[in-house]
Amino acid sequence: MEDEQIEKYVIAYLKRKGFNQAEHAFQEELQQHSKTNSSSSISTNSLTDPDLAKHLLAFSELENVPARYQDGYSKFRIWTYSSLDLYKHELIRVLYPVFIHCFMDLVVKGHIQEARTFFNSFREDHEMMHSRDLQKLEGVLSPSHLEEMEFAHTLRHSKVKIKICQYSYELLLQYLHKTQSTTMLGIINEHINFQVTPGQPSSISDDAEVVTLIGSSQEEATQINQKEIHWGLLEDSLEERLEKGGALLSDSEKAEGETKEGDLDENKKRSVDGGKQGSSIKKLKKDKAASAMGKTGRPEANTVITAPRVKPELALPVISTEVEKSILEDLRNRVQLSSVSLPSVSFYTLINTHNGLNCSSISHDGSLVAGGFSDSSLKVWDMAKLGQEAVGSVLQGENDTTSSEHVLGPNGGKRSYTLFQGHSGPVYSATFSPLGDFLLSSSADSTIRLWSTKMNANLVCYKGHNYPVWDVQFSPVGHYFASSSHDRTARIWSMDRILPLRIMAGHLSDVDCVQWHVNCNYIATGSSDKTVRLWDVQSGECVRIFIGHRSMVLSLAMSPDGRYMASGDEDGTIMMWDLSSGRCVTPLMGHTSCVWTLGFSCEGSLLASGSADSTVKLWDVTTSTKVPRTEENKSGNTNRLRSLRTLPTKSTPVYALRFSRRNLLFAAGVLSKSV
Repeated sequence: MEDEQIEKYVIAYLKRKGFNQAEHAFQEELQQHSKTNSSSSISTNSLTDPDLAKHLLAFSELENVPARYQDGYSKFRIWTYSSLDLYKHELIRVLYPVFIHCFMDLVVKGHIQEARTFFNSFREDHEMMHSRDLQKLEGVLSPSHLEEMEFAHTLRHSKVKIKICQYSYELLLQYLHKTQSTTMLGIINEHINFQVTPGQPSSISDDAEVVTLIGSSQEEATQINQKEIHWGLLEDSLEERLEKGGALLSDSEKAEGETKEGDLDENKKRSVDGGKQGSSIKKLKKDKAASAMGKTGRPEANTVITAPRVKPELALPVISTEVEKSILEDLRNRVQLSSVSLPSVSFYTLINTHNGLNCSSISHDGSLVAGGFSDSSLKVWDMAKLGQEAVGSVLQGENDTTSSEHVLGPNGGKRSYTLFQGHSGPVYSATFSPLGDFLLSSSADSTIRLWSTKMNANLVCYKGHNYPVWDVQFSPVGHYFASSSHDRTARIWSMDRILPLRIMAGHLSDVDCVQWHVNCNYIATGSSDKTVRLWDVQSGECVRIFIGHRSMVLSLAMSPDGRYMASGDEDGTIMMWDLSSGRCVTPLMGHTSCVWTLGFSCEGSLLASGSADSTVKLWDVTTSTKVPRTEENKSGNTNRLRSLRTLPTKSTPVYALRFSRRNLLFAAGVLSKSV
C-alpha cells in the first residue's frame, strides 16, 4: 500500500472521530518529515506491517460504504443457514441481534434509506418470532427516534446474553476471522455476551434465550427461581372441611335432617354417618381429593402427594354462615370431570355490539354476564331476568340513549341489561367478586371502579395507575384485587382503601394480565415482554420468572391445588408451568390465534382455553403433568398435553371462560362477521 493512501486514511479516520488535535499534530509531523526527507522511514515501517495497513483500508471502506453492512450480514446469514444442523439452531440465535444492531447503526450514521432497504430485505427471517419487536422498529426514521424509543434505547445500551456450546462458538470465531468481517465482529463484540458451555449444543426445545433481546436472562431467572415458595392450599379452607367430612358438615347435616325427616332418600344421601351410603360418600370424597391432588405426584411414585397447607399472608375476610353453607352445597354437588367425562358448556353470545365489546366476564354461578365497551360503558345481563324479557328486546341496540334514572333500573325501557356509566375511556377488563355482589372494571382512563350489582351503583373509584389499566382480578376470597397496566406495574388493592397496598415493578413492557394464586399469597402477571412473573403479595418481591413464550402473554390460570399455572399468548401457544421449579411442564399447541382466556376445572383434571380463532379447547391436565416429570429428559416434545375436544363456534371469538363450583363450564363471546 502506498504511503499517501495510509496518510489519507489516517487523516480521514481522525476527522471522522473528531480528534482535531491529533489530526493537526499528525499533519504537522507529516510536514516536518517531508522537509527532512524522512518519509522513507515511514514507508519502511508501513510496509513491514501489512496487517495495520489492511485494517486501516478496511475500516475506511466500511466507514464510507454503508452497503458493507448489508453485504456483511448477507454473507453471515448464508454461512449460518448452511452450517451443520447440529449447530445451526445455536448459530441462528446470533443472527437476530446482529440484524437489529446493523439496522440501528445505519440509522445512527444517517443512512436512513440504506437502513430501510436493509430492514425490509431481511425482516422475514425474524417475523415469526419477533414480529412485535420489528413493528416497534419499523417506525424508526431518524437517529432521534432511536433515542426517544425506550425499546431501542435499551437495546443499544445493553448486551444480549446468548448461550452457545464451545464448538459453535469456535466455528463463529473462525468464520469472522477468516472472512475478516470487521463490521459483524464489531457488532458481536459490542452487543453480545456469549455464555459458552462445554459439551453438545442444547436442544431447540430448551431454547428460551432466543425469544427476547432484553429482560431477565435464563441465568438471572434461575437465580430468582431458587427462592422458596409455598404453593399449597390455605389451612381450614372450605374444600378441606368438605374432604375431611368433619363436625362442621355433621352439624349442618343434622339440622337439615331435622327439617327433612319425611325425605328419607335425601337424608341418606346427605348423612355422613348414614351407614353403607355414608361410607360410599366418604369414599367418593376421598376419590375426589385423590383426583384433585393426584397430578402433583411423580409417575414413578404410586402414592398420592397432597397439596401442603399454608397460612394466609393477608387478613382474609370472614365468610357468613349462610354463604358458607351455599358454597359447601355447591361443592357437594360438584360433577367429577375427567378425560372421559367432559363438562357441560353454556355459551353466551353477544350480538349487535358493532365491534364495541372489549372484554367480558362471567360470575361464579353463571347468573351474571358483564361486558366492557369502547364507549366507556359497562353492561351487566342477569340470566334469570333475561328470559323474562319481551321477545322484541335486544341485547344491545343503537338507540341506547336513555336518561340516568333508567340506568339504575334493570327493567327500565326495552333494555335487557343494567348499564353502568362512570368511566371516561374504553373499558378493558371486568371481574365479579366470588359471591357476585360486586363488580370491578378497569379502563383506559387509568382508573378502576367498584360497582354494586345489588344497588346497581358505582361505589369507589380507585386511582393509582398512570396509564390504561389492561386487567383487574378479584382474589379467590374477595375483598382484595389486583390490577395490571401499561405503566409496566401490577398493583394489589383492598376494597376499603383507595390507594394500592403493593406495587409490583419489574416487567420491561406492558403488564397485560394478572391472576391470583389459590392461596392468595401470590399473584402472577403476564407481560408484553414475553415473560410471566410470580410475586409475593406480602413482600412485593418477584419469586419466579417464567421464560419461554415467543409473544405477549394474554391470559393466565392457576390450578386448584396451586401447583401449576397455565399461560396463553398472542400466537395461540399455551404453556403449563410448575410453580415450585419454575420450569415449563409442557406446551399446548392447537390454537391458531390469540388465547384470550383460560380456566381449570374445579378438581384440576381439565383445562379449558378460549381463543380468537372462535374455538374452546379442552385439555387433559392429568396426563400432561405426569409425562415430563423427569426433568432430565429433554426430548419430551412428543408427549405434549392431550387435547380432548375442540368446541367450535360459528363465528364467535371467545372472550371469557369460567368453571362454576359445580364444574359447569360457562363461556362468552361476541358474534363477529369478520372471522
